[in-house]
Amino acid sequence: MLLSFEDVGFAYGEDEIFRGVTFKINEGERAGLIGENGAGKTTLLKLALGFLAPDSGRITLKNGIKTGYLAQNGGYVSGNTVYGEMLSVFSEDLMDIERLEKLSHGISEAADGSEYRRLAARFESVTDRINARESYGADVKIKTVLNGMGFSGMYDRVIDTMSGGEKTRLKLARLLLEEPDILILDEPTNHLDISTLFWLEDYLSTRKCALLVVSHDRYFLDKLCTDILELENGSLSAFRGNYTKYKLLKAEKQARLLKEYEAYEEEAAKLKDYIDRNIVRATTARSAQSRVKKLGKLEAPEKPYTPPRPPEFRFGDMTTPAEKAVVVSGLDLSAGGKLLVRSANLCVARGKKVALVGENGAGKTTLLKAVFSGCAGVEKGRGVKMALYDQEGLDLDPENTVLAELWQRHAAATQTEMRALLARSGLFEEDMFKKVRSLSGGERAKLALCVLQAENADFLLLDEPTNHLDLPARESLERALKDFGGTVLFVSHDRYFISAVADEVVEIEDGKLNTYCGNYDFYVSEKSARAQEEARLAQEEKNAEFLKKREQSHKNRAVRAAEAAKKEKMRETERSITLLEEEENALTLSLSDPDVAADYKKVKEISARLAEIKKSLDDLYNAYSDMI
Repeated sequence: MLLSFEDVGFAYGEDEIFRGVTFKINEGERAGLIGENGAGKTTLLKLALGFLAPDSGRITLKNGIKTGYLAQNGGYVSGNTVYGEMLSVFSEDLMDIERLEKLSHGISEAADGSEYRRLAARFESVTDRINARESYGADVKIKTVLNGMGFSGMYDRVIDTMSGGEKTRLKLARLLLEEPDILILDEPTNHLDISTLFWLEDYLSTRKCALLVVSHDRYFLDKLCTDILELENGSLSAFRGNYTKYKLLKAEKQARLLKEYEAYEEEAAKLKDYIDRNIVRATTARSAQSRVKKLGKLEAPEKPYTPPRPPEFRFGDMTTPAEKAVVVSGLDLSAGGKLLVRSANLCVARGKKVALVGENGAGKTTLLKAVFSGCAGVEKGRGVKMALYDQEGLDLDPENTVLAELWQRHAAATQTEMRALLARSGLFEEDMFKKVRSLSGGERAKLALCVLQAENADFLLLDEPTNHLDLPARESLERALKDFGGTVLFVSHDRYFISAVADEVVEIEDGKLNTYCGNYDFYVSEKSARAQEEARLAQEEKNAEFLKKREQSHKNRAVRAAEAAKKEKMRETERSITLLEEEENALTLSLSDPDVAADYKKVKEISARLAEIKKSLDDLYNAYSDMI
C-alpha cells in the first residue's frame, strides 16, 4: 500500500467538501479521479500530499516513498536551459561517474597494497550503484522524454522565455525522469497535443509507478487507469476498471440502488396503507399492530443521489444554402514572423463536422481565425453565417455581469429568454449578476457557449471548446454538435470528443494541410498505416544503403587485393630481371677469359645460355611494361 484514505472529511469553513472518503492505492495501480467541477478533486490531491490537513479520518502515505506532483498550470520559474534542467535530475549519477573516474586514476597510482584494496572496494561499490541506476543512460533518457514531450530542438531554450503551457509540460517531463513511486497529476493533458498524448500514454503504461490522476481526458483514463474514483455529492465511490468499465458499473450500481429504494418504498407504502385501513378496527387491530412492528424494522436505504442535470446546449437546425460552406485556396499563414502553413487548400462541405488537429504551435488557431475573418485565400459560401468560440474568451467583457454580457449582444430578446438560455447552459440565478472576471474556467466556458448559441449561426468555429468543461458538460456538448444541422470546424485535443463529433479530420503537419475523409478512427488507422509504410521504406532504404556499403567494401577489398598482388608480381619480375642481368654480365665477362675462349665446347654452352637469358629478359621486360 502506497497511499490510503480512511473515513476522511474536509471542509472550508462551513462549506463541507466531502466526508467519509475511503480508498487506497497499491504499487502499480493507476487511479483516475473524476467528478464535477468544484467537487473537490484538487483538494483531495492536496490532502494526499500533506498540503492540507483533514478535518476527520486518517491519511497514510508509505514511509520513504518518492512522490511526484504536477499541479494545474504548475510550471517552472528558472533561468536554466531545458536540457540543463533535465540533467539536474541526474546530478547524483553524474557525481558517481566523476567519482569512478577519480577512483580509477587513484587505483592506477596506489602507493601500496592496502590503499589499492581500499580504492578497489570503493570502485566496486560505486560501479554497482551506477549499474543499478543505469547512470550512463542519462542522456538517452533525457532525450527520449524531451522528444516525446514535444521539446525536440528546444534543448538550449531558456525556461523563463517559455509559455505557461510549455513550462507545465516541461515540469511533467522532469517528473517522468525522476521516476517517483507514485505520480499525482492534476489535469496533465491540458497542454498536450494528440501525438504527445499518445506518447505519454505509451510511456506511462510501461512504467512501474503508481498513479493518481485528475483528468477529463476519457481516452487517457481508458488507456491507463486500473481504477476510477468518483467524487459526487460529497462522497467518494471506487470502481474497478478503466473509464469505459466505470460507465457500465456506475449505471448498474445506480439501477440496483434505485431498484432497492423503490422496493423499500413499495413495501413501506403497502404496510402504511394496511395500517391506516385496519388500525381502528377491532377485528384487524392486532394484525395492523404487527404491520406497525414490521414497518419499524424495515431498514430504509439511502435514496440514490440524482446528479444535477447537465447543461443543455442547442445550436439550431439551420443549414447554409451553399453546398461548400468555405473554400480555402493557396493560403499562407504566418505568426510572429514564422510561416506556419504554406499554400493551404481546404474545402468544408455543408453540414460537415471537421476536426482540425496538429502539434502545438502548428497553426490550428491561426487557421481557424483566418477562416472566420475571411482573409485573402478564404471564400465563404453564399449566405453562410459564422460564429467563433474563442478558448480564452477574449471577446467577453470582464466588467460585465453574466446576464448583461449575453443580453447586450441581443437587446431585442427578453430578459426571460436570456435567463432561460443561461440556465439551460448551467448558469443559474446565483450566477446572473457575477462579474465575468470572477467566473471560474467552467463558468466562463458555459457563458461563451451561451453567446455562441444565441448567434444562431449555421457555421460554428470552435477553438478547444471542451477546455474547463467537466465530463457531463462535455458529453452534452457532444450531443448538441452531433444534432446540429449546420457545419462545424473545430480545434480540439480531446480525442474522445473528436471521435464523438468529427466525420472528417484535417491535420496540419510540416506546414501542410492533410485531409482524412473519415472519422477519428479512420484518421488514426491511416496515420498508423502511413507510419508503418514510412518505417518500411526507411528500413528498405537503410538495408539498401547497407548492401551498397557492403558491396562497396567487398569491391574495395578485391581491388586492394588485386593491387597488392600486382605489386608483388612486379617485385618478383624485378628480382627475376636483376638475377638474369647479373648472370648475363657474368657469362659475357667469362668469354673474355683465354682459357674459356680456347674451349670451343664451353663457349658454345655459354652462348646457348646467353641466348636463353636474352629471350627470358625480353619476355620479362614486356610483362613488366604491361604491369606499369
